[in-house]
Amino acid sequence: MKVLIQGASIAGPVAAYWLHRRGFDVTVVERAPQLRKTGGHAIDLFGPAMDIAESMGILDQVMAHATGTKTITFHRPGARRPTHIDYRKLSSALSDRHVEIMRDDLSQIFYDAGKDAVEYLFDDHLTDIGEDGAVTFAHHASQRFDLVIGADGLHSGVRQLAFGDDSGNQEFLGAYLCVLSVPKSLAVDGEMIGFVDVDRTAMIYTADHLVDARAVFIFRPVKDFRYDHRDSAGQQRQLCDRFAGMSAEVDRWLDELGRTPAFYFDAVTQLQLTSWSRGRVALVGDAGYCPGPAVGGSTSLAVIGAYVLAGELHRASGDPTVGFDAYERVMHEPVIGARALAKSVARSILPSSRLGVRALIPAGQLISVLPTPLTAMLAGLNSKGLRLYDSIEVPQYASADV
Repeated sequence: MKVLIQGASIAGPVAAYWLHRRGFDVTVVERAPQLRKTGGHAIDLFGPAMDIAESMGILDQVMAHATGTKTITFHRPGARRPTHIDYRKLSSALSDRHVEIMRDDLSQIFYDAGKDAVEYLFDDHLTDIGEDGAVTFAHHASQRFDLVIGADGLHSGVRQLAFGDDSGNQEFLGAYLCVLSVPKSLAVDGEMIGFVDVDRTAMIYTADHLVDARAVFIFRPVKDFRYDHRDSAGQQRQLCDRFAGMSAEVDRWLDELGRTPAFYFDAVTQLQLTSWSRGRVALVGDAGYCPGPAVGGSTSLAVIGAYVLAGELHRASGDPTVGFDAYERVMHEPVIGARALAKSVARSILPSSRLGVRALIPAGQLISVLPTPLTAMLAGLNSKGLRLYDSIEVPQYASADV
């Protein structure tokens, strides 16, 4: 069976790899002229997603690209000295098996794992999907595919083509996320430095293998502004208005806006679709169930979803009705849990009062001083909170290597 996937970030390459392993003929189309290198931010890969990476034979590469963050240092208004948190202990409380890695690095690793067996079409995208599987590209000649998979992120073009008016079920979680590349000299190896205030947080970090550092801003706007995800100039003005004067260090990060080689800005938005398939089209990862950028573990959810989608389609011998239904049943509970967790995290990382700012740090300090086994045990009692992603049960699929 011929399968077309749109999107070559995380879910697309993972789905392509496993579909090929299970005997499908896979093509991936990507709008960008090459694999995206957007600057990106550090993401977390949790237990079940780590297991999938290991089964792909790429876990050593993933671990080799870990950011290596050891300490988080927070500054807050009115505090005479910063607060230091042991990031390694914090990570152990979140997951028994976990790595923090740059999104671009992980995307490259997943792409490399399957690029020799999968056809990739860059600098193109779909403009139409017919009910019979005939698809129209912006640049390449039209073709017919048995199945079409949208793995093209929160602003998915496949979702818009296949779901029409039903594609826009989104909930804005009240915040915006921005990441920009800044000189490495502004950061400290092994340390994430953050400034926390009411309704805004700014952080900076780097990694040994990076040639730059990443400044990350999460904030609630003081007043509504007309957000257009394509209007970089307007986004940068909003960012400066919100963070200028927060600290001398943050001002230095903002000074890089005019010369940064990579700038990312998006609303922290959660998709609320009740179904991720329509006919012979299915959605995977952020295209179908983005819990919210930076707050909902969407990368691990995308990896798991891509693996499950390939496994269920193989079990169903490629029948989209059976395979897609099974995929949605398996992923339903993890997606619902991720949505709830994302809303909670979005509230907690952006305190809405001075009291909230003061209360944000002590939990991290407590984890830093308690013995690691105790913090892991306490966190393990909450499978719907801190340990949500470690608790996802991924089906075992029979091997079917081609």
